[in-house]
Amino acid sequence: MAISRRQFVVGGAVAGAGALVIGVRLSGHLVRAQESDAGAKKPAPNPFDAYVHVRPDGHITLIVAKSEMGQGIKTGLAMILAEEAEVDFNSVSVEQAETRPDIYAHMGTGGSGSTQENFTPLRQAGATVRALMITAAAAKWNVPAAECEAKKGSVLHEKTDRQASYGELIEAARKLPLPNPEKVELKDENDFELIGHATPRVDIPSKVNGSAKFGIDVRVPEMVFAVVARCPTFGGKAAHFDADKAKAIPGVRDVFEIPAMGADKFSAGGIVVVADSTWAAMKGRDALAITWDHGAAASESSEGISDALRTAAQKSGARLRNDGDVDAVLSNGAKKVEAVYEMPLLAHATMEPMNITALVRAGAAEVWAPTQSPDWVQGTVASVLGLKPDKVIVHTMLMGGGFGRRYMADFPAEVAQIAKVVGKPVQLVWTREDDMTHDFYRPATCHRLRGAVDASGHPVAWFHTLASTSIRGYWDPKADAAEGESGGARQLPYAIPNVRLEFNGVNSAVPRAWWRSVEHSFNGFVVESFIDELAAAAGEDPMKFRRSLLVKPPNWKPRFEYDPDPARLLGVLNLVAEKSGWGNPLPKGKGRGIACYHSFGSYFGEVAEVTVKGNDFRIDRIVAAVDCGQIVNPESVRAQTESAIIYGLSAALKNQITIKNGAVEQTNFDAYDPLRINEAPLIEVHLLKSTEDPGGMGEPALPPVAPAVANAIFAASGQRLRKLPFQFKAA
Repeated sequence: MAISRRQFVVGGAVAGAGALVIGVRLSGHLVRAQESDAGAKKPAPNPFDAYVHVRPDGHITLIVAKSEMGQGIKTGLAMILAEEAEVDFNSVSVEQAETRPDIYAHMGTGGSGSTQENFTPLRQAGATVRALMITAAAAKWNVPAAECEAKKGSVLHEKTDRQASYGELIEAARKLPLPNPEKVELKDENDFELIGHATPRVDIPSKVNGSAKFGIDVRVPEMVFAVVARCPTFGGKAAHFDADKAKAIPGVRDVFEIPAMGADKFSAGGIVVVADSTWAAMKGRDALAITWDHGAAASESSEGISDALRTAAQKSGARLRNDGDVDAVLSNGAKKVEAVYEMPLLAHATMEPMNITALVRAGAAEVWAPTQSPDWVQGTVASVLGLKPDKVIVHTMLMGGGFGRRYMADFPAEVAQIAKVVGKPVQLVWTREDDMTHDFYRPATCHRLRGAVDASGHPVAWFHTLASTSIRGYWDPKADAAEGESGGARQLPYAIPNVRLEFNGVNSAVPRAWWRSVEHSFNGFVVESFIDELAAAAGEDPMKFRRSLLVKPPNWKPRFEYDPDPARLLGVLNLVAEKSGWGNPLPKGKGRGIACYHSFGSYFGEVAEVTVKGNDFRIDRIVAAVDCGQIVNPESVRAQTESAIIYGLSAALKNQITIKNGAVEQTNFDAYDPLRINEAPLIEVHLLKSTEDPGGMGEPALPPVAPAVANAIFAASGQRLRKLPFQFKAA
């Protein structure tokens, strides 16, 4: 499939004299990246999501629109490509694609999807490089291709003891027809030398020696710095401020107001202070003496939100799943269990606060952004400045944490508003207080569950009413607010004959968006806690109870989108039970709790061991079993598992965002404290070997950890904890 000359040339990094360039479509198709004048006047739709660029020196570069934010994607994707291309890992590098939605269709990084999306297409791309080199060598030597073998960036012909490097073969390989990607021969997994083997992250050296450039490290000649004073109340604005007092601070250059944008969803608006340094800008902001008009949301509070959620959870809602006859079962003589679970708003609390740098020139702009969505940054900046998107260059920088927060467009909108006035390079910096009080928060939710077990101890009914200050309901009040809130609850994995799931949305002025593992962070806690409650009602061991319900019938097919495979869930359940010593006796005051869960294509079983003493408890150990399909880099899998568990424990044990008079009360880590090293339990990670396609890894270890801990506390003390963060008091 040809593309226009303009499309090919403006691909930038992929163009190069004498290079072999293969376009990769992440849906699984490869195309030859070749020049064509056919679409010069009317460009054809671009078929690529990524480019593989083989240089004459044998180095291979993968150009792909995936942001590096600590998940190790530049290592993992290089491993996949190097494995199938049969080259040395150190000869492959991954480069961030230009922000060109017309060139790269998938610009976002989130949903734990980078490896899932890229695994098979990149294997095919690497195998295509290998096949082209073998074909070129065979033709050069006039021998059968089947007698040639690729090894470490060269093609060998053992019978004649001939060898040629990929660099020597590129010119001939460029002229060959591209093999069918569906038929190109992939390596047998037993022959993998990189995939599945621990490989050091390529970004470690630069992050250790300080040469890695994060967004906040950007420096541009003549750059100034800006901070924004935003109304603490959502939807509020400044009624009066004293610009002269701010300008009296040494180093302050300018003070001006920017309006809110997008009904307060893209930019809160506020008073901008521009200075020679961030410190001067912050001191100038302190001197503004602002009087705020707090607006309509000033009466909102956490108590009011909680009351509304509890009321909504008691009402009938939109039915998202309705199997069997739940009402009939719950009205008969079966043993019934009822529980209410509550979870608060949560902040992302990335270690690097929001920041972004922009330069506006005549008819164009350049932006340096630590972002998960460079195309959204580009579109937002273009819209604010009245430019076409292709007039905005976006450089995607390294990020000190994302967790979904850096998908948003509020800080790009602000910097565009500021740069338009300043007329020179400006870096917008959010302080920790800005970041904590003007986030897009994980929704607050309340869940009412009712269940029943029969005389034999088998669960016969499950009724879940979910009430949420939903993400979709915030962005589009007319939309189906249930969308994006029910994942993991709708796909209940246990074989229970009568199941109903209902949803009620609750309005709030508090901004909401995606938080690590999104709806699975609350539905995982509820599902895996309540199944434990049913096990206790049945008088059954929680692990054996789950095992009996993870039944995979013959010819099983998913009923709902993202339905988990019961056999794979059972696999991690059995593995974590074995590795944790489930069933072995524990001393008095100690307990084990178990949870298993599927999200983002991966399966996790987790066991927590806790010690309860007086009015306190300590988490001694977390054991995790992981089935994420084919493992690319085991060390990355372990690191992501540990990271998600710590992040989840911080939320379960400590964190909540509370609202008073329409504003967030927590302003820094003194009131929103992440788990510290001395508080962290021992974490063991056990990997289950699988030949299934890779699943996600950035998020799916988080949902099972809170219920595993809650279930362990019940086992140790007999007390059920149904509200996060945990508040434990001895009975």
